[in-house]
Amino acid sequence: MKETKAAGMRQLMGDDSGVGVVEVVLILVVIVALVIIFRDQITGLINRIFGGVNSGVDTLMP
Repeated sequence: MKETKAAGMRQLMGDDSGVGVVEVVLILVVIVALVIIFRDQITGLINRIFGGVNSGVDTLMP
């Protein structure tokens, strides 16, 4: 009985089939946290980029 429990435990410890899912979830959590922390800076950057694009279009087509 002890041998089958030990073998089952070794097999369980060697199983890494869910590791990829955990890694993806952790990466997504970090990205969401960074977006929340730097939300104002990201919004300002996007507004500056689109403002530059709009002014560039205005100079091409008056």
